[in-house]
Amino acid sequence: MRSLELAGVEKVNSGKVREIFAVDRDKLLIVATDRISAFDVILPDAVPDKGKILTQMSAFWFERTSNIVENHLISTDVHSFPEPLPHHANQLEGRSTLATRCEPLAIECVVRGYLTGSGWKDYCSTGSVCGINLPEGMVESEKLSELIFTPATKAQSGHDENISFERAAEIVGQDIANQVRDLSLDLYSWAAEYALERGIIICDTKFEFGLKDNKLVLIDEILTPDSSRFWPAQEYVAGKSQPSFDKQFVRDYLETLDWDKQAPGPRIPENVLHATADRYLQAYRLLTGREPNL
Repeated sequence: MRSLELAGVEKVNSGKVREIFAVDRDKLLIVATDRISAFDVILPDAVPDKGKILTQMSAFWFERTSNIVENHLISTDVHSFPEPLPHHANQLEGRSTLATRCEPLAIECVVRGYLTGSGWKDYCSTGSVCGINLPEGMVESEKLSELIFTPATKAQSGHDENISFERAAEIVGQDIANQVRDLSLDLYSWAAEYALERGIIICDTKFEFGLKDNKLVLIDEILTPDSSRFWPAQEYVAGKSQPSFDKQFVRDYLETLDWDKQAPGPRIPENVLHATADRYLQAYRLLTGREPNL
């Protein structure tokens, strides 16, 4: 699914993965496609059923974290959606969310529990991650003694930019920055413990929040292979990169190419796409204990 149009429904945004439609003044329809992005570039090939797994995994987590913070989820049952959406059930089934319309905050909320990815590269060059000093002598993939909150600006195209907490507070206000930091840390802590009991390390993850009637609401997606790094706990060994259940498999393939990480992205071989789909599916099964609706 490269792009999606729904007759009689206004599209308000087309993101890296999601298509967003206006339902009415209070509700949005969010449809997760099978598109995949890496290094903030949308790649030309899709991962089979990826959007369905993302949608259903997010719904699973939204339901289980609603005691921590309110979220935007209304329903994922296409047949309960307002007209004319049920008439598009063949396009929407399993991959769409009816959501409360909120005003998104202009920052992403990243929580890191392990030293990897851009954080590891930052540490190697500066001894810190996003301006947060860390002890000397740490190794790749090492567990951090304390969680760190590293916000970023959001980019519809191009690369997101890591920013300091102070800069985040300038963008959204000190009170909101404090709240989303604390909520993000609470969400990660609960989810990481839950996932570890099921054989998955959540290395790091990204949350997004919006405002509805001046109240913070968790929006977008939550704790999926697109917004998180999932590692198999039994294979974890600090000091090297880790196997993963997420799109790191695609990133690793891309790192073998002579590509400048700018659009357009390169074609992805079928075996890499299907291996990535298998990892998404395996993560879903381990975390939820059930089969997705594919």
